[in-house]
Amino acid sequence: MVDKDRDRNAAAPLHRDAAGLHAEAAVTEAVKAPVMADVARLAGVSHQTVSRVINGSPSIKPETRKRVLQAIERLGYRPNTAARALVRGRSGMIGIIGTARTLFGPTSIHRSVEDAARAAGYFATSVSLSEVTRRALDDANDHLMRVGVEGIVMIAGHDEALEVVRKQRSGVPFVVVEGDLSKASLSVGVDQVLGARMATEHLLKLGHREIVHVSGPLNWAEARARVEGWRLAMSEAGLRPAEPVHGDWSSASGYAAGLRIYGMSETTAVFAANDQMAIGVLRALHERGRRVPEDISVVGFDDVPEAAYLIPPLTTIEQDFEAIGRRAIDVITQAINGDALQPSPLVIPKLVVRQSTAPPTGTST
Repeated sequence: MVDKDRDRNAAAPLHRDAAGLHAEAAVTEAVKAPVMADVARLAGVSHQTVSRVINGSPSIKPETRKRVLQAIERLGYRPNTAARALVRGRSGMIGIIGTARTLFGPTSIHRSVEDAARAAGYFATSVSLSEVTRRALDDANDHLMRVGVEGIVMIAGHDEALEVVRKQRSGVPFVVVEGDLSKASLSVGVDQVLGARMATEHLLKLGHREIVHVSGPLNWAEARARVEGWRLAMSEAGLRPAEPVHGDWSSASGYAAGLRIYGMSETTAVFAANDQMAIGVLRALHERGRRVPEDISVVGFDDVPEAAYLIPPLTTIEQDFEAIGRRAIDVITQAINGDALQPSPLVIPKLVVRQSTAPPTGTST
C-alpha cells in the first residue's frame, strides 16, 4: 500500500510537468511576435502593401499608409531589419553625420532622425564631430562608407559641411538637414526665414519699432536666414533695421549682446536667433535693471524645454524636429529604393507667445 502511494506521488509531478509544458506552449503561441501577415490582415491590405509602407514608398495613399501604421502600432510589430537586409542584398543601415551636439537644435534633429530610421526598419549608425573641418567631414564619410551604409543624413548648418556634400562621389544618397538647402540636391529643413519673420512681425504688431536682432554666427545658413527674415519684416513695415548684434549661439554671447543692448536706449524689443542667446540677454537686462517685458520685450528661437519656465516665460519660435526626422528618412528611403523623388516642402515653424513680450511702454532706463 505504501509502495503504491509512493508510486502515485512520484508520478504526479510528471503529469504536472507535462501540463505545465502545454500551458507554456499555449502562452508562447498567444504572445508570439506579430509578423507582417498579421499587420496586413488587421489593416485589410496585402502583404506587399505593408512592405511598401515599411520601406517608405511614396506610391501608397495617405489613408492606406495611416491604416497600416495604426495596425503596426496596435500589434507592436517590428520589422526584421536583418532579414530584410539579407533578402535585399543591402546593409539596412543609414549613416548620420552630426555636428554641434551641444546645441539644442542639431541635437534634437539628430535624435529625431535616429528615431525615424528605426521606425522605418533601418539600423542607424552615427558619427558625431567635435569640430567641423573638411578633413573631419571626409573622415566621417569614409567611415560610414566602409561600414556599408545605404545612405547618409548630414546634420550640419556650417557652410564647410555643405561644400563636402556637394563634392561627394560616394554613390549613396546624401540628405542635408540644416544649412543652405538650396545647395543640396536632397534636403529637408525648416523655413527659417518665415520663422524669423513671424518673430519680428509679432513684435511689430505689439507696436515695437526699434527691434534689435542678436544673430548667430554668419557661417551658419540658419543664422543668415534668420537675419534675412528679420530684415524683410522690418523693411515691409517701412523701418530701417540697424546692424545685428552678433553672437555664437551660446548664452554667454547672448549675455554680452544684452549688455550692449542695454546701452541702446531707444530699443524696445530684441529678437535673438536662438533661445540660449535669449537667456543670456534676459540675464544681462535683469542685472542692469531693465524689466522684461515692461521695458523691453524678448523673443527667442527653438522653444527649448526650459523656455516655458524662465522668468518671464520666453516667447519663441517652435521647430517641429520630429517632422524633420521623418521627412529626412522618407527622402533618403525614396532615393535608396530608386523611387521618383517627391518634393519635400520646408517644415513650417510655429510662434509660441509667452510673457516675455508686451506692447512698448515708452519708458526706458
